[in-house]
Amino acid sequence: MEAVYFYYPWKWLLKSGTNGVAVSEYGRKLMYEMMMAYDGDKRRYSQIAGNGFKILADAVEKDLPYEIKCPALLICGEKDHAGSCIRYNKAWHRNTNIPLEWIKNAGHNANTDQPEAVNRLIDHLARKVQ
Repeated sequence: MEAVYFYYPWKWLLKSGTNGVAVSEYGRKLMYEMMMAYDGDKRRYSQIAGNGFKILADAVEKDLPYEIKCPALLICGEKDHAGSCIRYNKAWHRNTNIPLEWIKNAGHNANTDQPEAVNRLIDHLARKVQ
């Protein structure tokens, strides 16, 4: 993936990156600002993005039983189109019975698209375990 990111035109990468993680203007602006820290150094951005894909691929390949022994909650935006997040969250929920909450009108960074909904879920989980 590093090579894909590197050879993809920066202008298009900025557009797909900002639109791909959020549906709100606020979320897209945050992603744009983060990406612009690498403006002029696309090689570095490509390395970081590629490393993220490698970490995920390595974890999936190991197929380890990542047992979570504390209260947990999966939160996923209904419009999350980053990688295979929707599919992975469904499978994780199915295989572990960890509750899965879908955030309406939210993408990959659901907390920037619907912060009140995400914060309400986190607050509810934290109050349950006190």
